[in-house]
Amino acid sequence: VKTLCSSRIHDTQCGFKLFTKNAALALFQNLHLDRWAFDTELVVIAENMGINIAEVGVEWQEIDGSKLHTGKLALISASIGMLRDMVCVRACYWLGLWVLKKEKMD
Repeated sequence: VKTLCSSRIHDTQCGFKLFTKNAALALFQNLHLDRWAFDTELVVIAENMGINIAEVGVEWQEIDGSKLHTGKLALISASIGMLRDMVCVRACYWLGLWVLKKEKMD
């Protein structure tokens, strides 16, 4: 994540995502991914649009029913998919295939 998306964010997958109304509108109108790595694209979009990001620790109690399967093959598959999506985000913005709609935020 640090190499392909952001050196400032340590964990894009875990925790809550909170947005102001204006930030949510700006971010989600530009979002292309609808898979697990959508969070990494949100970070890339936010940084490119100058939207502030903060990681804030929260207390968490794990409960049964996680959607992530923890078998070795499932973890390898999820990791490969995540890497594929992060490379896709980096390449698509760098090559200009995806362009941000930078509307002025209040």
